[in-house]
Amino acid sequence: MRHIIIILCFILTSSFVVAEGSGLHWPKEIKKNETVVVLYQPQLESFKGNILEGRMALSVTRKDKKPVFGALWFKARLATDLEERTAVLEKLDIQKIVFPGVKDSVKIDKFSELFKQEVESWNLVMSLDRILAGLEEVENLNELSVKLNNAPPDIYFRTSPSVLITIDGDPIYKNIEGANFDYVVNTAFFIVKDSKNKYYIKGGKFWYVSNEATSGYTDTNKVPSDIKKFADKNLPKEEQDSATASLTEAPELIVVTKPSELITTDGDPDYATIEGTTLLYVSNTEGDIVMDINSQVHYVLLAGRWYKSSSLEDGSWTFVEPADLPADFSKIPNDSDMADVRASVPGTPEAQEALLEQTIPQTATVDRKTATVEVKWDGDPKFEKIEGTNISAAKNSDKTVLLIKNKYYCVDDAIWFVSDNPLGPWTVSDVRPDEVDRIPPESEAYNVKYVYIYESTPEVVYVGYLPGYTWSFAYGGCVVYGTGYWYRPWYYHYYYPRPVTWGFGVHWNPYTGWGFSFGLSYGWIGWGFHPYSRAYWGPRGYHYGYRHGYARGYNHGYYRGARHGYAAGYRAGQRNSYNNVYRNRNTGVKHTGTARTQPANRTLNNKARPSTRPNNVFADKKGNVYQRDKSGNWQNKNNAKPAQRPTNQPSKQPATQPSKGTTQKPQARPSTGQNRQTPQQRPSVSSQQKQQLNHSYQNRNRGNQNYNRARTSGYGGGGRGGARGGRR
Repeated sequence: MRHIIIILCFILTSSFVVAEGSGLHWPKEIKKNETVVVLYQPQLESFKGNILEGRMALSVTRKDKKPVFGALWFKARLATDLEERTAVLEKLDIQKIVFPGVKDSVKIDKFSELFKQEVESWNLVMSLDRILAGLEEVENLNELSVKLNNAPPDIYFRTSPSVLITIDGDPIYKNIEGANFDYVVNTAFFIVKDSKNKYYIKGGKFWYVSNEATSGYTDTNKVPSDIKKFADKNLPKEEQDSATASLTEAPELIVVTKPSELITTDGDPDYATIEGTTLLYVSNTEGDIVMDINSQVHYVLLAGRWYKSSSLEDGSWTFVEPADLPADFSKIPNDSDMADVRASVPGTPEAQEALLEQTIPQTATVDRKTATVEVKWDGDPKFEKIEGTNISAAKNSDKTVLLIKNKYYCVDDAIWFVSDNPLGPWTVSDVRPDEVDRIPPESEAYNVKYVYIYESTPEVVYVGYLPGYTWSFAYGGCVVYGTGYWYRPWYYHYYYPRPVTWGFGVHWNPYTGWGFSFGLSYGWIGWGFHPYSRAYWGPRGYHYGYRHGYARGYNHGYYRGARHGYAAGYRAGQRNSYNNVYRNRNTGVKHTGTARTQPANRTLNNKARPSTRPNNVFADKKGNVYQRDKSGNWQNKNNAKPAQRPTNQPSKQPATQPSKGTTQKPQARPSTGQNRQTPQQRPSVSSQQKQQLNHSYQNRNRGNQNYNRARTSGYGGGGRGGARGGRR
């Protein structure tokens, strides 16, 4: 025990030495002269709002001495950068340090105080993938769930090139000033009607014409010159140079005015086996179609939801609760071409990771003085009460505005603003009304309940939002997109669209989050076309998706896709589903993200060096420390010292030597039940402890694998680039 006290006393006498370039490696070392303090990867215990609590195993080693093991408990404010896949533990508060087996509490308290003063001035940068893996052990982390509308949309099936053209309800026409034609306002596509009541649609290199707004379209080369000039002027070039460049025949158009989805195959469905299961999948599609051989039922995955039917052709589709999927869905191999659907199968590691990502907020620091918002109204402000609440929501504004207790609240780019008048002026709010938690998913304002205010000062407000703000939700042990409800858009002089769930082939990918496809290419959509300023569909960050069909991308499972998906044709890069909305603001946001905004000399990663020791030391909730060896065995590393040998201990040598030529058995050791003192032993590791430790080890190992995979994927910043663009 004496050497332990010497080490702790020695540490008290001088400051720590800073080592350069630790990065995100664990464990970390802090060296002082000939003493090294090693901090092992944090284990998480609680996560509420933006406050993360946990513990870390640590060791203190003096030259030529055995390490002294301990554990510390911390509490910190979590600042995240979901694009970079990093997070910073700010305002690190070390609440307790223990060294099991060390009895000198005075020396330990002095060491703890000095260590706290040093470490609490730092910010701890961590990989988000490692945090996600650790969150699985958080006992008080409630799984987010919402009451969604899972009724199936109209599902169309085609075996030839086809495109779904969605109109948000009955067509709304607006005249082009000085022109003899109108355009359809409530669609993301280029649809116009001329003075002869003929309808024209532009898609890629093809033009279509019809006598009806929603049916009967055929391709044509005869387009009025004024309409053609208008299209050339207003459609971005990339939308004119879409995937249709390689087609010799115009795809079929399916024009719909209510929630719908399109499934296409390249010819008749081509079924392939999924190894180790009784499942088949359709290989010649960019969708997710699985058939259960036992029941002869087809399953299709849309917006994270499974629907089933006995037939693809004009099938009667019904929603499948995630728990009711055939058992073989969870047996789809990791290296299968269908491995990406595992994120939509409850109980799989991929589904668990996707769920945990729903609990991580994107955070920002908002400057009260410079953050502003402008709300546009189409006429006098009009409000309508949200059923089941005391809240009224604006119907004719371009942003979400709520009337709560005679105050007006606006949420813009995940920041709460407040005013006494719906026309402003608006100031940054440091209060999030509790009433917003009662907003039901039937309301188009539902997503603002996922925008939070954590802390505030006279200068700044600390804010954050969960993926629910961008319409990503947990349901039945999986992640789904959208509420499934249709929200009525506003139109009087201006068209204000509302978020939608269906019509764009929204699909979750473990590397890029939500993307979409709808037959051929996102180039069909006229994002830059309409004269109104608001984007047509939903929050920002989803304008990327599958490109050029099933034959280009994900051909050997998503592990391969992580390395080669982008080069193979999937427009990926960083997680589009978590595109940081705070970066849309030119003013007002002081900090968003983490590593790029932290002063280097205040970051723990720059004050500690990577340790060469294995990342295999864990602390339990009582502070006991355990180490895992290469064989998977656990050793208790509590700092026990051998007890003094009692004076009545039998001598190692027998009292009398046996005479030559005689045989005498050595004296047997006393059994543990005999009256004999033994050296103090470290407690053994129980089977329950082993199970818990193995679980912690597996989570840490998975987090490290995800971090390394993201880091080596080649798309910068830790963002998990590459993904599934389809199958071959």
